[in-house]
Amino acid sequence: MPRRYDPERRQRIIDAAIRVVGEKGIAGLSHRSAAAEADVPLGSTTYHFKTLDELLVAALRQANEGFAKAVAASGAFEDPRAELAGELAAMLGAWLAGERTGVELEYELYLAALRRPALRPVAAEWCQGLTGLLAARTDPVTARALVALMDGICLQVLLTDTPYDETFTRQMLNRLAAGAP
Repeated sequence: MPRRYDPERRQRIIDAAIRVVGEKGIAGLSHRSAAAEADVPLGSTTYHFKTLDELLVAALRQANEGFAKAVAASGAFEDPRAELAGELAAMLGAWLAGERTGVELEYELYLAALRRPALRPVAAEWCQGLTGLLAARTDPVTARALVALMDGICLQVLLTDTPYDETFTRQMLNRLAAGAP
């Protein structure tokens, strides 16, 4: 039987993996569960992704695009006269106000790097990319601190189910950006 040409199969498997992780968590993801969700033969998942970590890397890379889109839609990096802290706080607010499942999924994949070394470089890409953007408006050390603060605030919102406080976030980001104690 001739092989069916299916150029979108790899992407469908990644999308399926993201859905599986969104529904069942990383523990629920396997080649078999991704194949079933994507409606492809099991061999297709192992053809495109030799290991589960390879599939998770692809899923994390795609999930990271959600926050990257929020950053791109923000004016925080384009106008040097814009208040950086206010722009960043508003950007986080918009991202956290979006579909919660997507935000949780991004963080679940991001935090999976703690136990799965193959994911660490992809998780680091997110931090390094945002730090690089911020360094153009501040300095590298302040940029790194701003990313750490934003990351911490996002985690606290997700873990405590408390509403996002844009005013607090703006104030704290301003303190860091200004070098205040």
